[in-house]
Amino acid sequence: MRAIEPIVKSPKGHLRKGKGFSLEEIKKAGISLQEAKKLGVPIDKRRKSIREENVKMLKEFLSNSS
Repeated sequence: MRAIEPIVKSPKGHLRKGKGFSLEEIKKAGISLQEAKKLGVPIDKRRKSIREENVKMLKEFLSNSS
């Protein structure tokens, strides 16, 4: 079980747990790709969307891990 999991929208429009955070979500949360890898944040390079819920989740994860 991973410590943090993103929320994505399925093709049918349902919300579900995703494979990883998009690169843009990680960038918007204020961390670099290398920092995310060190912290064990799952990354999905194929995703292009940005969900504000995921950015907020990343920021909370960073504040708790510091």
